[in-house]
Order: sequence, then structure tokens, then C-alpha cells
Amino acid sequence: MWSRYVALGDSFTEGLMDVTGPAGRRVGWADRVAATLARRSPGLAYANLAVRGKLIGQVLDDQVPAACALQPDLVTLAAGVNDALRRSYDLHASATALENAVRALRGTGADVVLFCFGDPSRRSSVMGSVSGRIARANDATKAIAAVYGCRVVDFWGAAAFDDDVYWDEDRLHLSPQGHELAARAVLEELGLGSDSWRTPIHPGIPASALARASGHAAWVGRHFGPWLGRRLRGRSSGDGVEAKQPAWGPPPPDAYAVDRP
Repeated sequence: MWSRYVALGDSFTEGLMDVTGPAGRRVGWADRVAATLARRSPGLAYANLAVRGKLIGQVLDDQVPAACALQPDLVTLAAGVNDALRRSYDLHASATALENAVRALRGTGADVVLFCFGDPSRRSSVMGSVSGRIARANDATKAIAAVYGCRVVDFWGAAAFDDDVYWDEDRLHLSPQGHELAARAVLEELGLGSDSWRTPIHPGIPASALARASGHAAWVGRHFGPWLGRRLRGRSSGDGVEAKQPAWGPPPPDAYAVDRP
């Protein structure tokens, strides 16, 4: 069992939109995984270097060296969606950055967990425009994982994530329920759970055309507009944000642990 766990990535791993936990920070799936691992490994050391808005190249340059210096025995690395959302997206450059990150992390002897992200076209025609990019990035991730002996959490095609209950109203970040679901997926890949997380809790009920139009208009005003504005100004939501747990510390309290299914 692992005793030193480091989480790397962007807002997904930072835990945006999850419940507020210790020190007034968002909890997130990685914190929930750490709390669960601590049940089996008392004294588990945990660090979370993820920062919202980061691109895979920034994770490689800023987070990977810090993670290697900590000498972890378990690392989760989830990044690349922010790259795919950019007009200047370069699959080759992103995959190369991911491979360099994995090579460095595996060089420490740590077990590394990578992620294949879900198909956005299942939930949004607007976000579906990057579906092909994410599919190709997932293929590259699987190839890299095979070469370096990494574990892979694969969200592509997982019907459970089609349910709105698992998403924040911004349609980009997971809700608290979504973070718990992601934690269950990671724990399954670590051999500490089952694949029951893939089963939807209830079938989705299609919204009316009016409700969909109203919801889309609200989303554009509250979320897409500000996001586009930051892109046009060359800004990121992570500008000036520090990692919430950059050095070894205890995992969140046991109350945030995910029970084995």
C-alpha cells in the first residue's frame, strides 16, 4: 500500500466546485482518494500541487519537478482538457509534454495514474466541438501509459457522467457528487473498489426545448462569456493561485473518505 501520494493537474484535481473542507479550501476527488487511502495506510502523507487553468506544459514545468523532489510512491496526473479547449491546440506538443512528465515521475519509482477524459458531445453540442481532440488525446495517453507501465482511469463512454447531478452549473467542473464519483473510479483502478461507479443512478429525463434554450442562454451569460473574456485577454483562472497543499501534510479528515462499494 502507498504511503506518499501526490496529485498533479488543473481545476479537476484542485477540486473546484466540490464542498468546502479544512482551511476553507475545496475538497475534490483527489482529497477524497487520499482520505480513503489513509484508512488503509495510517500516517499517509499527501500533497496536492494542482492549480486551476493550467496547461499540460505548465504542469510539466512547474508541478512535476516539485512532485519528483517529494519522492512520492503514488502520483495522479490529470491534465490536457484546457489545452484541447484552445484554438491553438497542438496534439503532438501536448502528448510530448505528457510523456516527459510521465518519464520523470516514473523515474522516481512512483506508481503513476493517468486519465482519459469523457466525451463532451454526450452532454453538450457546444463542447462536442472538441470531442475529436479529446478522443485523440486519450489515445495518446493510453499509448504513453502502455510504454511506461501507468494505470489509466478511463471516463470515455461512462454513462454515469451523462447525469447533470454530477456537474456544476458551469458544465465544465464536477459537482460534489461528481467528485465522489471520480474518486470511486480512481479507487477502482487502484484495486480498492468496483466498477459500479459506471452505472447511472437513474436514467436521464430529456429537458424540453424551451428549458434547454433557457439553460443555454443562462450558461453563456454566467460562464462562457467570462471564460471567453479571459481567453481574449490572455488570462487564466489560475493566475496568482497557489497550490492548496504544496508540501507533505495529512490527508483531509476521514469524513471525506469514500467507502468501498
